[in-house]
Amino acid sequence: MRALAGWWLAWLVLSAAGAAWLARNELRQLQEAFETDARIAHRLLSQQVVQYDAVLATLALLGKAGAADSPEQRLPSVYPSILSVQRRERSGAWPDAALAEAEAQSRNQHRPALAQVEFARGRYRLVIGAEPVSYALDIDLAATVPWRDWPMDPKTSPSRVTIEQGAQQFVVQPGRVGADGWRFDFRKVLASESQAFDVVARRDVAWRELPWILMAAWALAVGVVLGGARMLLRQREARRRAEELLRLGQVARLNALGELAAGMAHELNQPLTALLANTQAARRLLADDPPDIGTARDAMGKASEQARRAADVVARLRRAIERPDGHGKREQVALQDAARSALYLLEPECTRRGVGVNFEPGAAVRVLADPVALEQIVHNLLINALQALDTIPAGRRRITIEVLDQGPMGQLVVSDSGPGIAAEALPRLFEPFYSTREGGLGLGLSLSESLAGDMGGSLAVDASATSGARFVLSLPLAGASA
Repeated sequence: MRALAGWWLAWLVLSAAGAAWLARNELRQLQEAFETDARIAHRLLSQQVVQYDAVLATLALLGKAGAADSPEQRLPSVYPSILSVQRRERSGAWPDAALAEAEAQSRNQHRPALAQVEFARGRYRLVIGAEPVSYALDIDLAATVPWRDWPMDPKTSPSRVTIEQGAQQFVVQPGRVGADGWRFDFRKVLASESQAFDVVARRDVAWRELPWILMAAWALAVGVVLGGARMLLRQREARRRAEELLRLGQVARLNALGELAAGMAHELNQPLTALLANTQAARRLLADDPPDIGTARDAMGKASEQARRAADVVARLRRAIERPDGHGKREQVALQDAARSALYLLEPECTRRGVGVNFEPGAAVRVLADPVALEQIVHNLLINALQALDTIPAGRRRITIEVLDQGPMGQLVVSDSGPGIAAEALPRLFEPFYSTREGGLGLGLSLSESLAGDMGGSLAVDASATSGARFVLSLPLAGASA
């Protein structure tokens, strides 16, 4: 009777331990999925609000350049989340005190500032103080959420996502809260100093979401195994009583097997520990798709390089706002090196799109330029070329890069085998917020032309190209600086 009770106790202990492990593993997977979705949501929202900073900085630069038209009036058609754009000339005044106060704060902090936050209405205003024109954006929070790339279904997802500032709260998706069980929380500030809103996510896991079927199957499997083990032990006990000599041989063999098992456990302990540590690290690296360690490592390195590059660009834009008469530091730069650097960053994208690149560096052509600005221009031209080739069959997608020495100017020419540029689009190609691509922002070529002009050069499109598009970047040669 005691032996039978021991078996029942073993079944209860093993079933409970296995069920606890299954439940814990399920909760861990749910938490990892929740945190992954929350991080993606935070990154997407951060990208959106950072774009508003970039739009205001661009408007400030265009105001300094004395744009004849009012490019900001096209913004609501490009950004549905921007409800309206207001501007204040040097001699004018804002229609209310909140905008004036935010402008003063923006000038003091040298970045855009919040004018009015009304999460109850799902709106807020952002102001940048600049000379000779200051601008204010009226932003719709609901339209700011990039639903096309959103990682969760807002109607069915159990996760609740809100945007908060102080006591104000805007509900992005309601989720399901209040269940008795486990709770996962996520809170992180958006990556914009001017719009320091908290992205808050919550996931309540109810008891019914545990893997009850798997736990019941585990308990049944443990019962079957223990029942079979008990039958085998009873049969072995009967044989042991009947055959004493055979029992002694079995004992000796079991001792040997025990020593072997102990030795194997000792030898396998260290490699298994190392394997566990490496698989855990790989799992974190392979959270994104595709699951390739080498690609993940390369991607992280390239992402770091892009982050540094983006930080340099932002710093240069900020310097331009703080010091209107300042210019980036110019130095001797080889056009071949700038093209090679941009191609290195875009190599995975070219491979993914099946685009062949024809680039013969040749002798170095050195120009006087801001390295960061030059790299930004080349990167924009290559991105435009890649996007233009999407409508071309894979076997015909080609990009050609040429570096030429044209007297006092050095030229970098980027050509593609795409559909080319329509004649009616050529006069407006470098206008801010004008784009021939659906969903395009219309800022890349405009900013690239401005950067080239600031360095004493120019950016033009070759209208005589018989096929595809051909852009020519001209910069002063280092030897012709005098």
